[in-house]
Amino acid sequence: MAEKLFKSNQLLGQLRRIVKSEQLVLSILALVVGAMAGGGTILFREGILFVQLLTFGSGEEAVHEYLAHLPAWHLIMVPTLGGLFVGVFIYRFLPERRTHGVADVVDAALFHDARMSSRCGIKSVFISAVSLGTGASLGREGPVVHMGASFGAWLARILHLRRSTARTLLGCGVASAVAASFNAPLAGALFAHEVALGHYALTAFAPIVLASVTGTIITRLYFGSDIAFLLPANEIQSFLEFPAFALLGVAAGITAICVTRAIPVVQMAAKASKIPGWLRPAVAGLVIGIVAIKFPQIVGVGYGAMNDALYGAYGWSFLVQLLIVKAAMVAICIGMGFAGGIFSPALFLGAMLGGAFGVTATAIFPDLSSGYGAYTLVGMGAVAAAMLGAPISTTLIIFELTGDYALTIAVMVASVIASIVMDQFQGGSFFAWQLKCRGLSTRWGREMNLLRMMKVADIMKAEYQTVPLGDGMPSIREKLINAPYSELFVIDDDGRLHGTITLADLRHAAFDPEMGEEVTAGQVARSKPPVLLRTDSIEKAVRLMEQTGEEHLPVINNEEERLMVGFVHEKDAMMAYNNALLELQSEERGDAPPKLF
Repeated sequence: MAEKLFKSNQLLGQLRRIVKSEQLVLSILALVVGAMAGGGTILFREGILFVQLLTFGSGEEAVHEYLAHLPAWHLIMVPTLGGLFVGVFIYRFLPERRTHGVADVVDAALFHDARMSSRCGIKSVFISAVSLGTGASLGREGPVVHMGASFGAWLARILHLRRSTARTLLGCGVASAVAASFNAPLAGALFAHEVALGHYALTAFAPIVLASVTGTIITRLYFGSDIAFLLPANEIQSFLEFPAFALLGVAAGITAICVTRAIPVVQMAAKASKIPGWLRPAVAGLVIGIVAIKFPQIVGVGYGAMNDALYGAYGWSFLVQLLIVKAAMVAICIGMGFAGGIFSPALFLGAMLGGAFGVTATAIFPDLSSGYGAYTLVGMGAVAAAMLGAPISTTLIIFELTGDYALTIAVMVASVIASIVMDQFQGGSFFAWQLKCRGLSTRWGREMNLLRMMKVADIMKAEYQTVPLGDGMPSIREKLINAPYSELFVIDDDGRLHGTITLADLRHAAFDPEMGEEVTAGQVARSKPPVLLRTDSIEKAVRLMEQTGEEHLPVINNEEERLMVGFVHEKDAMMAYNNALLELQSEERGDAPPKLF
């Protein structure tokens, strides 16, 4: 470990000597992460199409027209067998027996000092490619966001960088992945701040922008400058149309809530059915195959069907059917353990909702309507904003796709309203719901997250005074006078913590000469004191101190052995928290240049 740390420090030291600026060093690292995430995005997209070619016989993204001519047995067999492979792989090779996505990126950024497993990221993106290539009705952006973030975390880990720098590189990976997916560098940079990091730090903004642009350039060199969707020309007819866009925002928020709440229903039904976890994706694949016989549009990512909706190829009834069926398939795929993201499904649902809404609005007010395509785009942005909790990023994606300022305002109005509806009645985005299921919350605020990230092992002191159970009062007096903070920790013959003795506990008895060897430490100690583990958070330590009124808390190795390993002082806990808070505030304001170590 020491040798690796020396080599990484030596490498960064040489780089600093060459460029003579830590900001430039960070920018170079951002370019590296951006290039890795951009290249990974290309490999992932090609991997999906390769699996799709092997299984369905077509390597085109707009595969739904081809699938409509396949025999029913083929449509059913591919997602079923694909689900079986996915389930076995997840069960055997992934931690917690689940794929990892954007929620895990947020978890790492907020609660784990930007530490992520690069192996888990690669495994997740591989099985997601298989999942989507065999027909899972999910998205491709979530897996590449996790992959990009894991690249940034990996680089920070091997170079042993500081927490703030590691979080910045994690954000660089996220930004590059989103920008590469949508050919939208501005949206990628804002998404990294808005969703992954949860705040806007001035010192992190420049590196994240560089990574986002790098990812965009790499994918443009490979795929060309074509945008993700083929967009028709749209023009807002009148600002009198904006109440309709606002109403569409309400409908988008309700749609996002319904999908999010349907997922735990499917999960509970799966558990109640006693179907083994490794077999559940196969059951979801069977359902997808059966439904695809009539609705091939729901197979895979679904960009082809979204393009059709943008050009008004579907009637009102079919749009509503696709909206309902897709929502059900998304809930079944996620609830049954298929691998994939939620971004593309949110866009798909928004396209169908917006298209159906546009048909209705045009029929009622034909002279004021901007056309089906405009409502479809607004619906895509609104549902995605609500699901992802990212109204700014999704608005920018639409702006970069269309270049239409007036339409962007319409998307902004609908996205903000949809996000408010989602927040008020669901308690946050889809990712916030995923974190809530793990006992975490993005609403704790950065200050509380700081306390939860810092561990007792980081601040505990090893200089403490112990006294055996059988020691008498003379020994207790002598040790108590010399003990740090006038507190003794009573241990038994095996070194297990029995209790504590303070000068305040003994009062006058400590100086009573008549009390001798007959009064032992075990008799005067406060038994079973509140304790901490090395892995406990400082937030837990502070809360326990407030509840018990203790200024010092002993730290033990585990609850079974209860061996004393140190103690925590209230002053040290608050000092560590205050220093970390000042560092974060300085990072956000950009008061000081970034420190890599």
